[in-house]
Amino acid sequence: MIQNMRSSFLLIILFLIGILWSSCRKDLEYAASAGNLEFSKDTVFLDTVFTGISSSTRTLKVYNRTRDDIEIPSIRLAQGQNSSYRLNVDGEAGKEFDNIPLLARDSLFIFIESTFELGETAPSEFLNTEAIQFDTGANLQEVQLVTLVKDAVFLFPRTTANGTKETVDLGLDPDGNQITIEGFYLDDQQLVFTDEKPYVVYGYAAVPEERQLRMEAGTRVFFHKDSGILVGSGATIQINGQLSDNQELMENEVIFEGDRLESALAEVPGQWGAVWIASGSVNNTIDHLTIRNATTGILVEGDGLLETPTLQLRNTQILNSASNNLWARSAYIQAENVVLGGAGNSALYCNLGGTYSFTHCTIANFWQNGFRAGAALEIDNFNASESADLRTADFTNCIIDGNTFLELSLRTNGTNDFNYSFTNCMIKFRDSGNQFENDPLYDFDNRALYSEILLNEVPNFFDASGADFRIAEFSPARDRADFEGAAQVPLDLSGNDRTGSPDIGAYEVVIEN
Repeated sequence: MIQNMRSSFLLIILFLIGILWSSCRKDLEYAASAGNLEFSKDTVFLDTVFTGISSSTRTLKVYNRTRDDIEIPSIRLAQGQNSSYRLNVDGEAGKEFDNIPLLARDSLFIFIESTFELGETAPSEFLNTEAIQFDTGANLQEVQLVTLVKDAVFLFPRTTANGTKETVDLGLDPDGNQITIEGFYLDDQQLVFTDEKPYVVYGYAAVPEERQLRMEAGTRVFFHKDSGILVGSGATIQINGQLSDNQELMENEVIFEGDRLESALAEVPGQWGAVWIASGSVNNTIDHLTIRNATTGILVEGDGLLETPTLQLRNTQILNSASNNLWARSAYIQAENVVLGGAGNSALYCNLGGTYSFTHCTIANFWQNGFRAGAALEIDNFNASESADLRTADFTNCIIDGNTFLELSLRTNGTNDFNYSFTNCMIKFRDSGNQFENDPLYDFDNRALYSEILLNEVPNFFDASGADFRIAEFSPARDRADFEGAAQVPLDLSGNDRTGSPDIGAYEVVIEN
């Protein structure tokens, strides 16, 4: 018994001695760094940022491959405290660090961010370069830092006298309470957007009554989280994009997307709010606009009269919205050469009646971000509390497709008008369980509703999951469009002539060499 106690006591003493020896060794036996550090990267590229907006965080790993514990005399940014970059070394934030220990065969993490302010005379876009320096003199090692910085026009709500942000009124809710959102009304000097600089919007930029917001070809607008554009009663939006010479650069298109430019966020939906064309707005026209990664791409509310179009929409793509790409409520929309791609609910939702004409459009919901409940195209004339007439919903030379079995949803209350037609359209509706076999809304043999349609054919898109909805040479959509409809829209979305042998959808067949 006593012998066991002595043995245990001896083990404890030896353990404590080991700890003390190790502690002393850490304090006393670090070798100086000899310039032989290794790094996970020789150059760290931070994502493109707008002036005044912080970059994403990048990581650099520093390795000590030797058998000795070392101490790095200094880690610093070459421009010192004046640098626009920031570091976090081993949990400590700063720009200059001294005597950093690094154990044998161990590594050290450095986290890097940047925020840069452009001067008045600076170019609109340039590379902001810097270097992280390890040690000095003969042992100096460097890792380069590079960030592309863009200048921009920033539009944002002002702060009121009581410290709150400016808001925009949206009218009253059913209980008579005022509805407001964080936003601001554009000044007269802000009502023309050009391609000179990109625009970054915080909150909802509202167009005042009896004013027009005009966007010229090449305009780029980047929206912060929960931001968008509001076109209120009596106001107008006119987007004048043009066909681009380079379909990859899209130099003449108007483009709306989120303000986070990291490549990892390029396909993340719901980064910003919506373009909200409210009831009572007038003479809205959109041409050659691309919308990406919104919550709802465009929300269009009609005036209840439906005497003139709420929106004329041409040569436009709306892609990857978290909810609906195009949501129309009792609206009057004329659309030509429009692509409505993947969305978390519906690519196109014609809600609560209205008047609609869609010609040579591709409505293809190949949602890649989980389950979705909606069909690619949904049409109804009622909701939980309201109903309205669907005066017309005419689709000519359109593709309605997606990655579920039923990509067309028609719902009527049986009381209000519900008028619709599909002419020379390609429709995906695979009712494998015969759930809708006796539903007259889906009587595809009724030529008054469905004329010359292609049911459940495969369009052969170039890359549906990648939102490339051009159709390949052997697509069944080739040469199957209605000539009269094609004559109304003689050029496809890419500017190709379609009057000879027109194809269904927004694009003519592309034959790759």
